[in-house]
Amino acid sequence: MTDPRLTPANGRVAAMHLAGQVEADTFVAGALRSITQPVTDLCAEPAGRRERQLLLGAQVSVFENRDGWSFLQAADGYVGYVPSADLADPTNPTHFVATPATHAYADDDMKSPDLVALPFLCHVTALDERRKFFETDQGYIPKKHLRPLDRPFTDPATVAQLHYGVPYLWGGNSTRGIDCSGLISASMSACGISCPGDSDLQCAELGHDVTGEPQRGDMIFWKGHVGIMVDVETLIHANAHHMATAYEPIDQATLRIEAQGDGPVTARKRL
Repeated sequence: MTDPRLTPANGRVAAMHLAGQVEADTFVAGALRSITQPVTDLCAEPAGRRERQLLLGAQVSVFENRDGWSFLQAADGYVGYVPSADLADPTNPTHFVATPATHAYADDDMKSPDLVALPFLCHVTALDERRKFFETDQGYIPKKHLRPLDRPFTDPATVAQLHYGVPYLWGGNSTRGIDCSGLISASMSACGISCPGDSDLQCAELGHDVTGEPQRGDMIFWKGHVGIMVDVETLIHANAHHMATAYEPIDQATLRIEAQGDGPVTARKRL
């Protein structure tokens, strides 16, 4: 049985490789495009509920453009709709935003007009290098705020901690707002680790089961929830209880989550 979250088919069109597996009027190869907005919602249907979010520079495969909305599949396999206006020809990013946020400026001067605010993990293309700034396709960005794509982070827990205090947002994937699986996705993606979008898929695909004393970087899963350990006692997770990405003692979190009716820990995984 196909997972609709990961199946690029909507009845009218479907990805070419699904021919013979799903019903569709047309099967297409898909066109490579790039996200042009700092953050855009990936919706379940045109103008519908947010499922996940996509960030600037993310490359996607577009299968249909209809009434101002594009049906596409993201790099993590998720499918959905984004406004067609938020897409353009594919770019060749060289760097990603490696701080919680940055600004792109009109010139290589922090007092020049700021053009756009970019959250963590947005991808940009460096065009030239100045003393303190990179000139990019978005404007001039401080060098200290960017990291080359070929130099990812190495510790997912460190990336998760960079999100401390980010407000909770259902389906969120950025430092403007994030949910539990979005935090894991950002933490893994920044370290060059392929990661699906939802916690059930993450539990199935990431790492291996472990027991015994927790270690930094262990992922703790509940039904519909996930967090990552920063030390033997402390979890960091984006959660609706704090309405933010917060630290919480793992024993306290386990008792609280079970008491509110969401059940016990279902798995602990280690990369």
